[in-house]
Amino acid sequence: MEYILKSGGYTVSLYVKDAEVNRMAERLAMLQRISKTEAVRRALRHELKREQEAPSLVERGLAFARSLREKAGPGAGKPANKEFIDSLYGEP
Repeated sequence: MEYILKSGGYTVSLYVKDAEVNRMAERLAMLQRISKTEAVRRALRHELKREQEAPSLVERGLAFARSLREKAGPGAGKPANKEFIDSLYGEP
């Protein structure tokens, strides 16, 4: 399967040598009544948009930390001062 990509005024051929990918592109093209090239273009655009809209790893980590804090409730947790650290190691 060969695709022609146009970017920055240049035309580049994209050869896909995977039978399953070819079948999926043909099926999508048939269902949407478009060319295989357009089917691949739309699929790639869709995935790029989905990736760009997904929260970053930092945003996901912050959301996770916030949810833990909400579950713990107000006043949860002990201060990490010297006395607390020493108590973890059984030191007086």
